[in-house]
Amino acid sequence: MGVTKSQIFTDRQNGLAATFRVLANPARIAILEYIASQKACICNDIVDEIGLAQPTISQHLKELKSIDLISGEIEGKKVCYCINLEKWKEVQQQLNTFFDKTSFICC
Repeated sequence: MGVTKSQIFTDRQNGLAATFRVLANPARIAILEYIASQKACICNDIVDEIGLAQPTISQHLKELKSIDLISGEIEGKKVCYCINLEKWKEVQQQLNTFFDKTSFICC
């Protein structure tokens, strides 16, 4: 969507669209599930768990970081990733608000 087109929508609508865009990839969902299942920051190789090439995993991590769903800290030669719980709760609240305000009337 071009910059001029996004201006006709609210910040909330643009923010939800950006979140949905990032979450619309099954590899990113798998990465989030894996990180969340560890219940701690992970420093081990996500490539072994997900089964995609390192550059592909790096690109997916970059996208998840772009909306702050995960955070990464450098420890030596490794980057450790954690779920950003504050942002995760914010996204949950946005989705709840979206669905609470939406009437689902069937034809």
